[in-house]
Amino acid sequence: MKKSANYLDKVPAKNEKYTWTKDDKGIVTIEVPNKGVFHFLAQKLLKKPPVTYVHLDEFGSFVWPIIDGNTDIYVIGQRVEEEFKEKAQPLYERLVQYFKILESYSFIVWKK
Repeated sequence: MKKSANYLDKVPAKNEKYTWTKDDKGIVTIEVPNKGVFHFLAQKLLKKPPVTYVHLDEFGSFVWPIIDGNTDIYVIGQRVEEEFKEKAQPLYERLVQYFKILESYSFIVWKK
């Protein structure tokens, strides 16, 4: 796929307010602290846990460690294609959607 001057040129970085781990199977889990008055009340009244764990799938778990604040989405896509081959198709459509989801949850910020 030819690189175009658009979303593929964007450079994501992990939002440092979230911590994450990777298990022995390579699955990434992002830890989301439940803070604030609403979350405090939910924890007390509804027994909501102080931390929510977001488990990424195989594709997301491969991409997450590559997000470094220096690598653009196009290059990330090339790495995904090398790893997953045809399984990643439609590659950039999926990748763009994935980053939009990460952005909607504030898991990433844009460096460029």
